[in-house]
Amino acid sequence: MSHVRSRRELYSEATRAALLEEATRLFGTRGYAGTSLEDVAAASQVTRGAVYHHFDGKQALFEAVLDGQETRAIARITAAATAADPLEAARQALDAFLEQCCDPIYGRLVWLEGPAALGWHRWREYEEQYAFGLVERFITALVDAGYLPGRAVGSLVRFCFWMLGGAGLALAEAPEADRLRQREEWRYLIRQAITGLQAG
Repeated sequence: MSHVRSRRELYSEATRAALLEEATRLFGTRGYAGTSLEDVAAASQVTRGAVYHHFDGKQALFEAVLDGQETRAIARITAAATAADPLEAARQALDAFLEQCCDPIYGRLVWLEGPAALGWHRWREYEEQYAFGLVERFITALVDAGYLPGRAVGSLVRFCFWMLGGAGLALAEAPEADRLRQREEWRYLIRQAITGLQAG
């Protein structure tokens, strides 16, 4: 039997969604240090107590925001890789990733605010949880298809993971007017790196 949600449950879900939306906007524009729980509560038109009803504190709220950003990004990147050929699918995924990193809110939250808000080790756990598995999947497909040599595959995955992370950070730090140029430069360099690694 399906559960019919009560009015209170629907209100609670709507409140949580509103808090996440406003927190995303505020963290993405003011930064983690420049945003208080009172700011989020006021923007969401709820009390500070309502914030604590859903989140243990500011870091827990930020982690929920980061979860949402990473989950949507992974879904978009995965959806973009439609080609049957693993190499073309990896190129499509790369383009979608770089495009995602050009989004100012995503770029700031994931690459700039994330390490500051969570600390280096906790932020790395997030990147491993979301991005690492996706990179591993594409690299494994390239190895299985013979595009990349099956040597030191674990280190190869980590090499590509950090190369993509470097691109994400560079795009997040780039002035808006320079972001598209840098995106194309990173796209070229990463494609060249993959070509250089290809099996003979």
